[in-house]
Amino acid sequence: MSRYEELDLSGLRTESIERRPSKVTLERLCRLPTAAEGALLERLPDLLTAKALNEIIDRVVEARRADYPVILGAGAHLVKAGLGPLLIDLARREFITHLAVNGAFVIHDLELAHFGETSEDVAAQLGRGMFGMCAETAGLVNDAFKLARAEGLGAGEALGLAACRGRHAEISVLGRLYDFEVPISVHVAVGTDIVHMHPGCDGAAVGEASLRDFRILAAQTARLGGRGGRLGGCYLNWGSAVLLPEVFLKAVSIARNLGMKGRFSTAAFDFNIAYRVSENVVRRPSPGDGRYLVGPHEILLPLFHAGLLRRTTSE
Repeated sequence: MSRYEELDLSGLRTESIERRPSKVTLERLCRLPTAAEGALLERLPDLLTAKALNEIIDRVVEARRADYPVILGAGAHLVKAGLGPLLIDLARREFITHLAVNGAFVIHDLELAHFGETSEDVAAQLGRGMFGMCAETAGLVNDAFKLARAEGLGAGEALGLAACRGRHAEISVLGRLYDFEVPISVHVAVGTDIVHMHPGCDGAAVGEASLRDFRILAAQTARLGGRGGRLGGCYLNWGSAVLLPEVFLKAVSIARNLGMKGRFSTAAFDFNIAYRVSENVVRRPSPGDGRYLVGPHEILLPLFHAGLLRRTTSE
């Protein structure tokens, strides 16, 4: 037993999501771009971010045609920016073969799946002492981690099952990718997510399920390396500045240690340039084969989606 005092959470005050104001609702989610809209990319200058975007679109198409994986690492902002429908469609079309996410992504996606709204006002709720105190959200997420441990599932599998039970399951990235049998790995840093504040959080379950998902991601990463001197698969990091870049670098290290050879492509998409993304995604994993694209997710991801459609449906 620890010699240090722990805070007793048994008296924690919670509230229902029905009373909590949310900034993101189903009506504000994006609509799917069309292949014709991808023509815009052909009118952009062959320079800077426009050039890099077209190059990575081409690399994703090449990788999938050669049956290499395309792993997409996503921070929570993609869901909060209403872009879940694009991730679902990319997975349905097999442009994404593995989705790696953080714990916050899971929370926002599950809230949309079950309640049709997400994203509380942090500053307002913090002042009331109620930030992150939604009882239903904590129950959903923490119960899924306990199920994962009990059944020997990855966190992504158990959370996908939980999303499938929501009344808006059709817009859930977790739920739809579970249906498509596209692996989702959930990578959690304990203490970073609102559900960890609740007494029902089981640290052993969280750790075991998330570690299993790390090994699932490592198995996909081990397939990235190209053969015969050609580039292999792709890793695309959307909006995670620290957690997923660190996780991916360790997965690459395992893959190289166990014999993965060859080069692959990486790309980072974010609002600004972050150190760990630059090093752990763009520079170190496959030197010379990385790109960094700076811009808003709600603009870049629809362009990326439309460009992929145009490359594969206009031939």
